[in-house]
Amino acid sequence: MSAEIRQLEPKALWNKFADLNAVPRPSKKEERVIKFMKDFGASLGLETIEDEVGNVIIKKPATSGMEDRKPIVMQSHLDMVHQKNNDTVFDFDNQGIEMHVVGDWVKAKGTTLGADNGLGVATIMAILESKDIAHPALEALFTIDEETGMTGAMGLKGGLLKGKILLNLDTEEDDEIGVGCAGGVDVTATRTYEQEETPEFKIGFKVTVKGLRGGHSGMQIHEGLGNANKIMNRVLFDGFENYGLRIAEIDGGSLRNAIPRESNAFVAIDSIHEEAFLSDMEAIAQEIKKEYKTMEPDMVIEVSKIETPSHIMDLGVQEGLTRAIYAALNGVHRMSADIKDLVETSNNVARVIVKDGAIKIGCLTRSSVESSKWDLANMLRATFELTGCEVEFSGDYPGWTPNMDSDILKVMVPLYKELNGGEEPHVAACHAGLECGILGTNYPEMDMISFGPNIKGAHSPDERAQISSAQKYWKFVLEILKNIPKK
Repeated sequence: MSAEIRQLEPKALWNKFADLNAVPRPSKKEERVIKFMKDFGASLGLETIEDEVGNVIIKKPATSGMEDRKPIVMQSHLDMVHQKNNDTVFDFDNQGIEMHVVGDWVKAKGTTLGADNGLGVATIMAILESKDIAHPALEALFTIDEETGMTGAMGLKGGLLKGKILLNLDTEEDDEIGVGCAGGVDVTATRTYEQEETPEFKIGFKVTVKGLRGGHSGMQIHEGLGNANKIMNRVLFDGFENYGLRIAEIDGGSLRNAIPRESNAFVAIDSIHEEAFLSDMEAIAQEIKKEYKTMEPDMVIEVSKIETPSHIMDLGVQEGLTRAIYAALNGVHRMSADIKDLVETSNNVARVIVKDGAIKIGCLTRSSVESSKWDLANMLRATFELTGCEVEFSGDYPGWTPNMDSDILKVMVPLYKELNGGEEPHVAACHAGLECGILGTNYPEMDMISFGPNIKGAHSPDERAQISSAQKYWKFVLEILKNIPKK
């Protein structure tokens, strides 16, 4: 399948992407891709460094005639989000991504593609390998663990990089030049509960929410996509009052930065209410599907009879749990008052696990304004603490404050217009968590910018990269490198 990808133009870019996608690279398990990148640098005879946390830096001198330009850093992250369709059999730890071409798009077969941020990595690899692409002195920075905590960027020490301009290749709209991004914090609520033996008069059912589109919990949080955890909670909410419904287990969502696509609940109801329960569940399912028919046309809500669970959760805790999840904000909290159409603050109720006497609810709260981020995080904390949960904040990372006086921005805007028939680029901050804000803490004088090709459906099995956009982006990269300002 990679043979088809390798014939795409620009071949230098797509061949490196195919090489990279043959290497398993889940977040927090980047050992193989770190080795792959170090071997790549060594094969080119370039200075290659692995820092204390696993980031890889490869240094390449300026090409002839470019020695008087400011040295640059080109940066992308090595890890990728691992999501697959429920019916896809795939081992992310041991298999390379299976890709194919669909019209103007490259997709994976039932899994995430890894274009986020693999196309950025492949771009830098192609430039490092090239013998005829003009560029200033170049430091290639490949960070780890961007998707699950940004620990690579956080662990990068000051003084390792000498570059004056950083080109981050992790933006997913080819007409956008990124100048700022949101920060984030993980909000995790936990508590234990007493399990009770299920009474004999109860019968068991499995409730499933699936078929949702999912997606990036920053870039797509404003789109009105369904959140499987919130939908499941809505389905179960009045269950005790109406049918004596008691929860045995819930397993919903997966990754903190992915909008939840699936949730499964195992419940017990009073057998006397079986007919009413099934009828009402069908009505509720149709009602919710009608609401989401435009954004989630493939949503499935189904109820199937199972062996009665042996244990159920304490009723008081159950009632507190369902009310807390209902009250927990999911989606946009505030839009920016300063930047048109920018989501300022949001939350993703990413993970809900109820099993074996323990509850865990994971959220990712984002904002481009630090005070607003902590305001929403504390709102969630209060919501969950009212139900007896302990709440922990972790993985806090800063946003990236826009610099509209940036020298590299002044180069890129006219270049974009020249290459695209006078079309103006969209200069904007984004609601995703780019690494620029973190890197800027140890490199505060570095001029940073972000851009990239069109990538749709990131963090979901619908992820796809546009072939024609990659060609447009590649030309832009080459022109930027030739026009880096002088020292």
